[in-house]
Amino acid sequence: MARGMIAGLRYDNEDENTADVRKLINAVAEDEDNFEKWEALVTFCESLEGGVNRNSSPDAIAVMRGAFDCFLDKYPLFFGYWKKYADLEFSIGGTETAEMVYERGVSCVPTSVDLWTAYCSFKENTCHDVDLVRELFERGAHFVGLDFQCHPFWDKYIEFEKRIEHPENVTKILERIVHVPMYQFSRNFEKFRQEISVRPIEELGDAGLLQQMKDLVVVETQGELARSELEMDRLLRAKLDQYYMEAYNRTHIETMKRWTFEQNIKRAYFHVTELDEAELVNWRKYLDFEETEGNFHRITFLYERCLVVCALYDEFWLRYARWMLAQGKEEDTRIIYVRASTIFVPIARPAVRLQWARFEEMKGRMDVAIDIHLAILDQCPEHIETIISLAGLKRRQDGPDAAIELLNQYKDERDSYIGAHLTAEQARILYKCKGSALEARQLFQAFEDMYLDSRAFWIKYLQFEMEQMHFPGSEEDIHGRVRNVHNAIRTKGRFSPSTMKDLSHYYMEYLLDCGSKKAATEYMAIDKEVNG
Repeated sequence: MARGMIAGLRYDNEDENTADVRKLINAVAEDEDNFEKWEALVTFCESLEGGVNRNSSPDAIAVMRGAFDCFLDKYPLFFGYWKKYADLEFSIGGTETAEMVYERGVSCVPTSVDLWTAYCSFKENTCHDVDLVRELFERGAHFVGLDFQCHPFWDKYIEFEKRIEHPENVTKILERIVHVPMYQFSRNFEKFRQEISVRPIEELGDAGLLQQMKDLVVVETQGELARSELEMDRLLRAKLDQYYMEAYNRTHIETMKRWTFEQNIKRAYFHVTELDEAELVNWRKYLDFEETEGNFHRITFLYERCLVVCALYDEFWLRYARWMLAQGKEEDTRIIYVRASTIFVPIARPAVRLQWARFEEMKGRMDVAIDIHLAILDQCPEHIETIISLAGLKRRQDGPDAAIELLNQYKDERDSYIGAHLTAEQARILYKCKGSALEARQLFQAFEDMYLDSRAFWIKYLQFEMEQMHFPGSEEDIHGRVRNVHNAIRTKGRFSPSTMKDLSHYYMEYLLDCGSKKAATEYMAIDKEVNG
């Protein structure tokens, strides 16, 4: 959702609700990340004039629609609100407008068993074309048919086929789902097993399976007296029963493998409140398990389920993208990054977007990678990691000098806190990437009086001089330069006592790790001074 869209919502009905609606809209506009304020707005708008319906005023209908549209743009995974919106639209505009809402809903939450079940039930009740209804059920089966808790959807599908008196389709549906690990797998199998004894043979499996079973019966009865057609039918049904019993056992094993993970999912839907750590751990372990099983379709489906519940957790988007890229599916990987970055993960947490930029850089789309960085900085101009990441991209493409120049531009536009971090990054590029320790040291020295209160600057400065121990040079000279940095911190730095102590500890560790014979003497003197 484009931020600020809600501020354009208007309610111009001059009635007793006008002030309340405007107040609720303003409250959301001032704090668009506050779910409770959104919920209050949507709930109030749907109840206008005793409940919005086709007899409501145009203003009430418009503000209700606007509130739901803005809310569901921001929180598209709330399946219950899609159903509520569809019900309201049905009472306002009838079947067509309600169906449009359902279509939007299932495109946003395609793994929602509840939403697909509600949509198919709605279609069944409002459409007289059974082929269109069945087509919608099949679409739903594609998206949620593997869900461990998908039995309400399959039950609704079976109920529909029974109602229109197509028992052959009931049999075919049951045959499909006896192979799916799910909560009600035993119940479904018992229903199907009853069908084996009464339904026509041709309904009990595809042509290939039926021919295979017939061939087995023929082989097993070779050399015996000719069997009657009724006896051959009985033998074939027994063979099919045996085949499906083996399928049941396989499904039982697959169901039990997943049972513990499923039992530990306490919240199977999206919400803005945080998940318990135990649930996050369970999702990690469940994904580990399914990836080990190696079924691409099941792994993808589990990730999609997980990212309804865990949509606000960067780690699962990053994990999904990495896994998908490892499968060689680059366009699918890009779609994951786009979904995460444009819908679910707030731009104030740009880790996913920065990873997306690196993906695009890998694919040679430098303009896209740069634009992703600039879009972050447009909304979060003070985000240091993004500025440094953009400089890194510039360095990889155009060399160290170009990166240093870019950082100079951002330093000129930012305060000293950010400037200190960017200066330290420039020194790192000069030293690590350009190979000039002298230029890096000169840069640190040139800016040390400007950043006397920057912990990050002085830590980087200390670390830089400490690293010179690995290069040729006088041990005393190297130690002297490190000591000089520490002395500058102690004499010129504008730090709190705790920060000063932390910085001194860096130097004290250096003395113990790399110091000469007299290091202990210096260490003890500093220890007395900073620790008392």
